[in-house]
Amino acid sequence: MFKHSQDLANFVRKSVVQMTHDGNSSHVGSCLSIADILAVTYFDYLNIFPNEPSHKDRDWFILSKGHAGAAIYATLSGMGYFNKNFLKQHYQNGSMMSGHVSHKSIPGVEFSTGSLGHGLPVACGIAHGHKLDGNNNKVVCLLSDGECNEGSNWEAVLYASHFDLSNLTVIVDYNKLQSLDSTENTISLEPFVDKWSSFEWDVIECDGHNHDELKSAFTKKNNKPKVIIAHTTKGHGVSFMENKVLWHYRSPQGEEYDDAMIELENYEK
Repeated sequence: MFKHSQDLANFVRKSVVQMTHDGNSSHVGSCLSIADILAVTYFDYLNIFPNEPSHKDRDWFILSKGHAGAAIYATLSGMGYFNKNFLKQHYQNGSMMSGHVSHKSIPGVEFSTGSLGHGLPVACGIAHGHKLDGNNNKVVCLLSDGECNEGSNWEAVLYASHFDLSNLTVIVDYNKLQSLDSTENTISLEPFVDKWSSFEWDVIECDGHNHDELKSAFTKKNNKPKVIIAHTTKGHGVSFMENKVLWHYRSPQGEEYDDAMIELENYEK
């Protein structure tokens, strides 16, 4: 078990580079941008039961940006849901550990995602169900910024505010790159804060790589559904991957893999 959320984040960063290298798979940049978010979410905020993942008192986490599956797998492994050696099966033929996150036979994964725009509607349903039952379970849903182009998300945003789902927290990984271009050039999200506020959500902006700011955002009191707009850097932690749309699909191989792992070893020091 790690002593601090930063230790967990460092483990996630190294793991996703290794996993995407071994499986020759995509989305290493998307995984690196959320390593710190996942570390704080699981280490400092959620009430979890790694030895009993379906415990009735657990808090729920939905990774809506399902293409960053390697990052949530690494996080769950780091928190003790399953042995770290299981990560070696990521993206291998016949493995349950698919590239887009899957709940099938993966302890701690609540819902399979990948078609963007599906995670938040499901998270709203879970949060509403707990509210109707009078439970205290929290629900957290992590969205990508490009995913906010999907109309299903904005229907869910309306739903959450209408039913006062104050037990729901959304985090938007606002790294400002999506698939093949910037979010600004694809479909601009700005004024992003104003959009969420107009839908009657409590909105907090923070540095998505600053653990203290993330902890503060999570623990800030709210009477409405809350959204944390986390400003991040795609590929964070590996200098030649940072802010490069190329690393949405590219796999780290050869010297690029070696250089990335060296940087991440030094990142910890």
